[in-house]
Amino acid sequence: MDQEKLAKILCKIPTGIFNLLYVGRRIKKDGQLLNAKAQFLCAVVDKQSVSIETETVENAREQIEKLAGTLGGDYVPLPYVEDFIIPSENGPIPARLYKPTDTGEKLPVLLGFHGGGFIRGSVNSHDGLFRRLAKMWNFAVISVDYRLAPEHKFPAAVDDAYSALRWVQEFGAQKGLDAQKIAIGGDSSGGNLAAVACHDAKKNGTPQPVMQVLIYPTTDSHFTANSHKLFSSGFFLTEERMHWYREHYLNSPLDRDNPRASPLSEEDFSDLAPALIITAGFDPLRDEAEEYAQKLKAANVPVGMVRFEGMVHGFSSLSGLLPDADKSLELVAKSLSQKFGK
Repeated sequence: MDQEKLAKILCKIPTGIFNLLYVGRRIKKDGQLLNAKAQFLCAVVDKQSVSIETETVENAREQIEKLAGTLGGDYVPLPYVEDFIIPSENGPIPARLYKPTDTGEKLPVLLGFHGGGFIRGSVNSHDGLFRRLAKMWNFAVISVDYRLAPEHKFPAAVDDAYSALRWVQEFGAQKGLDAQKIAIGGDSSGGNLAAVACHDAKKNGTPQPVMQVLIYPTTDSHFTANSHKLFSSGFFLTEERMHWYREHYLNSPLDRDNPRASPLSEEDFSDLAPALIITAGFDPLRDEAEEYAQKLKAANVPVGMVRFEGMVHGFSSLSGLLPDADKSLELVAKSLSQKFGK
């Protein structure tokens, strides 16, 4: 059975069935209990995944697009969705604008970046996630289709992220957006891009977003945090696959030391946008994301940090399977609405 058909079946099975299936067999690690549905998903992915020796970029991209629609939950209709182009000095950047209302009212906006290890993912793979966010509260969302590696290696993606932020700050009003209420965010590699864009804004003397939302972001390209050892395999995202992503994204090992690839290595965290950082308990990226939150706090940047202990990397995109996905997005929407003053 292919992954797409299996995913559809998994979404229809009640949570209680999984709890019964794993009675007395739930994985416990680092003082945490893995969610039963997440445990089953990890087992399926572990068996179904293509070996890294035979993996191709094309196959990896195809898989995220297929599974996103299946595991992402029911389709969320919105009154206004527009694909458009953000101009930049490095070329046009495709983007998608979501609005919860089709009126002349100027809306606050979240500038969002999809995950995918810098080599895969798109506005389509994260269409469900960003639709959900736009629907939950009265703000718009722009999803950015930044350039992907290996066709466009580091720092192409981070250059596009900062360019997109500057465009929305300068020209967002043309799209009915409130230029004074711009937040930035993303999941996984997208969280990395959002974090780096805030540092770029500070270094370039341009305005900070009103908030940065980092969902299980990768912040250190060295992969040395303890959670990388704890959850190196068997928990959806593997260490082996992360190294494969990194090899495709960075030009050489020297790039790992560049703060625009590893924002955790930045020396100055002061005066950055207030942050909400969400992590998953069984995620190799957990500790580096939480260390990033601590560095922000130490620099007196307001930070909210929430760990979903029983979850795995990528869970916020799995609304069709994991109830904690919507809980995490509701937390994001509520935090943004408070920051936007809505």
